[in-house]
Amino acid sequence: MFNKFFGYFSKDIGIDLGTANTLVYVRGRGIVINEPSVVAVNQKTGQIVAIGTEAKRMVGRTPAQIVATRPLVAGVVSDFEVTEEMLKYFIRKVHERTAVFFARPRVVIGIPSGVTEVEKRAVEDAARNAGAREVYLVEEPMAAAIGVRLPVQEAMGSLIVDIGGGTTDIAVISLGGIVVSKNLKIAGDKFNEDIIRFARDEFKLLLGERTAEDIKIAIGSAYELPEPLEAMMRGRDLVTGLPKEIVVDDVDIRRAMRHSINVLVNAIKATVEETPPELVADIMHRGIVLVGGGSLLRGLDRLISEETHIPVRVAEDSLTAVVRGTGIILEDVDALREVLVSTDYEKVPA
Repeated sequence: MFNKFFGYFSKDIGIDLGTANTLVYVRGRGIVINEPSVVAVNQKTGQIVAIGTEAKRMVGRTPAQIVATRPLVAGVVSDFEVTEEMLKYFIRKVHERTAVFFARPRVVIGIPSGVTEVEKRAVEDAARNAGAREVYLVEEPMAAAIGVRLPVQEAMGSLIVDIGGGTTDIAVISLGGIVVSKNLKIAGDKFNEDIIRFARDEFKLLLGERTAEDIKIAIGSAYELPEPLEAMMRGRDLVTGLPKEIVVDDVDIRRAMRHSINVLVNAIKATVEETPPELVADIMHRGIVLVGGGSLLRGLDRLISEETHIPVRVAEDSLTAVVRGTGIILEDVDALREVLVSTDYEKVPA
C-alpha cells in the first residue's frame, strides 16, 4: 500500500554513478541530469557547500577550509556520507516540482564490474538512505551494452569496453550474463595524471588537473594523426615558481599516455584470449564496441582494431550509454531482471 502511495509521488530513475560525472535518467523523460561527481565540503564545519557543476567550478579555487572532493574513487564509494548527500541532491533535483517529502523512487544504479559485496552494499545503502524505496544494481558494461542496444539476452557474444573517468570495464556478454570481464583503474583520470607527470618530468612544469584534461581533449590521441595538433600548456615553473607556458603537440601527449594506453589494449587482448571460441567468432563478426568518455580519444578505436584484428566502433552518444541502459531496464525491470546484480537484500515488493 505504502509503495503505491510513494510511487504516485515518485519518478523512477536510473543513475550512472561515475567517478567523474553522474547522469540521471527519469522514466518517461529521458536524461535530465549530467553533472560532475564533485562535492565541496567546509572542513571546519563539515557542511556541504556545493554539489555537482557548482562544486566542479570550485576545484583548485577554494579557500583552505573548503575542499572539493570526489566521493567516488575508481567507481567505488570512498566517502559514504558525502555520496549519500550527493544522491539526495540528485533525487531532490529530479523531484523539485513534486512533493519532495513523499519522493521514494525506484532506482537502478550502474556499478563497475567486479566490485566486492561490501562495495555493492555501500552503493545500495547510500541510495536507500537518500530516499530510494527500491534499489536495483547493474554492472556498468551490461548497462552500457543494453544502452547501445546490443542483443545481451541472446546466445550471441558481444564485447563492450566502457572507458570512464576512474575505471575501464571490459566485458564479454551473452545470454543475459557477463562471461568474461576485466576492470582496470586505467581510464580518463589516469590519462590526465600521465600528462601532469609528463609536464613535470619533461618541462619542470606543474599543471592542474583541469588543464591536463583540456589538453587531452584538445590534442590527445592514441594513434598517429594525419594532421599534427598543437596546444599551449600553462602552469607553474617548478624552478622559478613563476607562471610558464610552452607549446606541446599530439606526439608529446601520445608519448605521455603511451604506457597507460598499452595496458588498456593488452587487457582487451587478454579478455579476447579468455573468451570461449564460439563467442570469439561472434565478436569477430560483430566487432568490439567502445563507450564512455575515454572512447572519444582520437585513434583509440583504430589502435585496438590493429592490435586485436577485430573491427572496433565507438558507439553513438557513448557518454550516455550506461545511463540509457539503466533507463531501458527501468521500463521493464521484470523482463531484464536476469541482467541485474543479485544482492543480499530482500527486495520490497512493488
